[in-house]
Amino acid sequence: MELRHLRYFVALADQLSFTRAAEKVHVTQSTLSHQIKQLEDEIGIRLFNRIGKRVVMTDTGEMLLHSVTKALREIDEGLQAVKGVASPLSGTIHVGATHTFGISLIPTCIARFQESEPTVAVEVKELASGAVERALLEDQIELGIAYNPNNHAELFFEPLYIEDMFLVVSRGHPLAGRKRVRMSDLHRQELVLSNKDSATRQMIDNRFQSVGAEPIVVAEMNSVAGMLSLVRRTKVGAIVSQLALVDTNDLKIIHLDSPRPLRTPGLLWKGTKPQSAAIRTFANTIRRVVADAKMRPPK
Repeated sequence: MELRHLRYFVALADQLSFTRAAEKVHVTQSTLSHQIKQLEDEIGIRLFNRIGKRVVMTDTGEMLLHSVTKALREIDEGLQAVKGVASPLSGTIHVGATHTFGISLIPTCIARFQESEPTVAVEVKELASGAVERALLEDQIELGIAYNPNNHAELFFEPLYIEDMFLVVSRGHPLAGRKRVRMSDLHRQELVLSNKDSATRQMIDNRFQSVGAEPIVVAEMNSVAGMLSLVRRTKVGAIVSQLALVDTNDLKIIHLDSPRPLRTPGLLWKGTKPQSAAIRTFANTIRRVVADAKMRPPK
């Protein structure tokens, strides 16, 4: 059995006429008839009944049609994807990411991507995690880098790695001499945290609640740079991800545990929307950057 047998089968099932089906697949009527007979002989089942000039599908043919149509569609999509990757890519891809990823991960990925795909522009929108989800659902972006959505069945999430959150304080802070701090030790400590609607803030609040700790939140910001700037000017601490620890040699980085605040970033896209070759290539670039950085893989 060859691929052309299946294409001829689908064409005849669609047209129910050897003449029209032959025209559709650009072969002679005799060739089409011969190929259909070869297919029926090979599988040992009659797929069509010839009643005078009429062609009628058998029940078995109807059953086979659904599976063959699906298989051919997947093959065609795969071939199109391969052709798209092999051809020079162009245009603009639209990516949404939470603010932390814009500090180092996104710039590293774009730089790597531009080395292989210099004719593709990358437009990045820095958004809160919930806004990334909404932008995907509204087709404003093609790919998100965020966290697992809670209630969006239309969105597909691919975890990339597991990252720790750290306490960051100035060198004059009372906890600056500690290498490790329990979450309960931050009870009544002054902190600047991300906004309440962010996935990271919700995770941190859950960790505090699990040990009965209530820090004093003196400020909320959606910018990690702003949080660290406040830490440098005051004796307020901040809880940020390891990706945010860039150019922080003047600050003290302290491990947190009991419970350890972890989060799992990943790729997020709209499951019902086909991805362009360019966006698939960019997603592969992100995977390679994460792998090269030897980040802890998700379980």
